[in-house]
Amino acid sequence: MNIVFMGTPDFAVPCLQALIDSNENVQAVFTQPDKPKGRGYKLTPPPVKELALTHNIPVYQPVSLKNGEDAENTMKILEELSPDLIIVVAYGKILPKAILDLPKYCINVHASLLPKYRGAGPIQWSVLNGEKVTGVTTMLMAEGLDTGDMLLSKSVEIGENETASELHDRLSVLGAEVMLETIQAVKNNTLTPVKQDDSLSCYAPMLTKDMCAIDFSKSAQEVHNHIRGLSSFPGAMTMLNGKRLKVYKSVCTNETFDNISSGTVVNADNFTVVCGDGKCVKFIEVQAEGSKRMNTADYLRGKSIEKGTVLK
Repeated sequence: MNIVFMGTPDFAVPCLQALIDSNENVQAVFTQPDKPKGRGYKLTPPPVKELALTHNIPVYQPVSLKNGEDAENTMKILEELSPDLIIVVAYGKILPKAILDLPKYCINVHASLLPKYRGAGPIQWSVLNGEKVTGVTTMLMAEGLDTGDMLLSKSVEIGENETASELHDRLSVLGAEVMLETIQAVKNNTLTPVKQDDSLSCYAPMLTKDMCAIDFSKSAQEVHNHIRGLSSFPGAMTMLNGKRLKVYKSVCTNETFDNISSGTVVNADNFTVVCGDGKCVKFIEVQAEGSKRMNTADYLRGKSIEKGTVLK
């Protein structure tokens, strides 16, 4: 079976690696253009490109799939390859109908239990919203945003203190498993597509930096979900003595404090903060402005915080 793979970030790497390990005929990889990163803004290739080049798989990085010379060249390349199957995993571009119609199957690997959490940020939003279960779904691609018929899915429980970045890593591995099972079903001609119930759908947009500020007037559980949902990007943030403090990990405690303003540090020895419902969160991993990310215990060894300090 001739396969074209389309994907970009770390999440897509296990899927491409699984195809390679299974000796599938990956004809080519399409991924996003290299982007400047770091302090020196050095052009950096996407993780999928790095893996593909390691295995001598041709890589294409069109800027656009819809307009201009790039789009025309992409169609010519795909028509010449004539793949039986296109697999899309977090590519970051919407495929036009001409590409969707080219192979017999165009299959997407999506990190949610569809129809819930369609969109670019399904992992983060499942954590932000306090979901207990999520998973991975493969689907036939359609012109809408993650609206195609569902094929196979697998679910996992979300840990009480699991961050979005930790869940991301687990789901990327699960995605490869579901993808391989889906490919086997294609080969066996046993696929049974199921239409999505649009009434059960919800949208998971990409996270933005204006979401970072922690609102301690919310319940401790909501604050905890906010911290772990935004870890590692863009990172939940509060202000301590006029300087930014990022919080990457936390836990909810069993303590309750009445008549204390939300955002108040009630235990300076372990950085416990009271929230809007009187319950508390304890910071586990933080990053002070101009410093590196570290365990709270290490942070407190170098910087004392007064009990009663109010985080803004």
